Amino acid sequence: MVGSPVCSCLPKGSKGGISPFSLANLTHLTHLNLSHNSLYGSLETQFFLSLNRLEILDLSYNRLSGKLPLSLPSSNIRTVDLSSNHFFGAIPSSFFQQASNLTSFNVSNNTFTGYVPSSICLHSSPSLRLLDFSSNVFSGNLAPGLGKCSKLQVFRASHNNLSGLLPEDIYNATKLEEISLPRNSLHGAISDRIANLTNLAILNLYFNHFGGETSPNLGKLSKLKLVTLDFNNLEGSLPPSLMNCTNLVELRLGCNILEGDISMLDFSRLSQLTKLDLRINSFTGTVPVSLYSCRSLKAIALGKNLSRGTNKS
Repeated sequence: MVGSPVCSCLPKGSKGGISPFSLANLTHLTHLNLSHNSLYGSLETQFFLSLNRLEILDLSYNRLSGKLPLSLPSSNIRTVDLSSNHFFGAIPSSFFQQASNLTSFNVSNNTFTGYVPSSICLHSSPSLRLLDFSSNVFSGNLAPGLGKCSKLQVFRASHNNLSGLLPEDIYNATKLEEISLPRNSLHGAISDRIANLTNLAILNLYFNHFGGETSPNLGKLSKLKLVTLDFNNLEGSLPPSLMNCTNLVELRLGCNILEGDISMLDFSRLSQLTKLDLRINSFTGTVPVSLYSCRSLKAIALGKNLSRGTNKS
C-alpha cells in the first residue's frame, strides 16, 4: 500500500554483529527496530547511507558500542532510541543537523562523555518532546538551548557528572512535565521562574548541591505529583504554599538545612500524599496534627530534627 510504513524487526534474543551492508537495499525503510537483542558492533557512517527515509530508529538494549556517526540519516527521523548499549565518546555537534522532525531522543544507560548537547533544540524540530541522557558520564554545565524546545515534556539527565547552575532558559520550556536530574553536582537556587512550568508534575533533583531557600512559587504548580529535593543544601523554612499542591504523592526534602516550626504547616489538603520525608533538617515543633488527615500516607520520615514527638534515630 502506498504510504504505509516499511518496517524491519528482529526476533527478541537475536545475536551477532550489525552490518550496514545488510540494510543497503532497504531504501524505503521507515521503521527499524532491533531492540532487546544481543547485537554488537558500531554504527559506522555506512550504516545510514541508504536509510534516508527512516522515521523510527530503535536499537535499545543491545551490546552496540563505539562513537556515533557525524549525523542522523534522515530529515524524516522522529524517534531515536539508543539506550542501554555501550556507546561512548561525545555526541557530535553535527549529529542533529538533519533532524528537523525529531520528537524523541533517548541515549540513557551508555557511557557518553562531554557536554549534554542542549543545542539539540537549536537544530531540531520544535516538536521535540522527550530528551533522556540519564546514566552516562556527561559533565560540565548544562548549556542554554532547552528553552527553544517549545514542546519539550520530559528532560532527564540523572546519574551523570553535571555541574553548574540550571540554565535560566529551561524555564521557557513551558510544556515540561518532568525534570529529572538527580545524582549530579548541580548547585545554586531554584529560580522563582519555575512558576512558568505550569504543567510540571515531576521535579526530581535529589543528591545535588542546590542551595538557597525553597521557592514559594513551587506552590503555584498545581500538577506537581513528585518533588524530590532531598540530599541538597536548601535553607530556610518550608513554604506554606507547597500545601497548595494538592496532587502531591511524594514530597522528599530530607537531608537539607531547613528549619522552622513544622507543627504550623497544614498538610490536610494533601489527600493523595503517600510519602513525606523531612528527616535530618533543623525543624522544630511537634508532628503536625494535620498529617492525620492524609489518609493515603504510607511513610513519614521526620527523624533527626529538633522537633518534639518525633523519632530521633
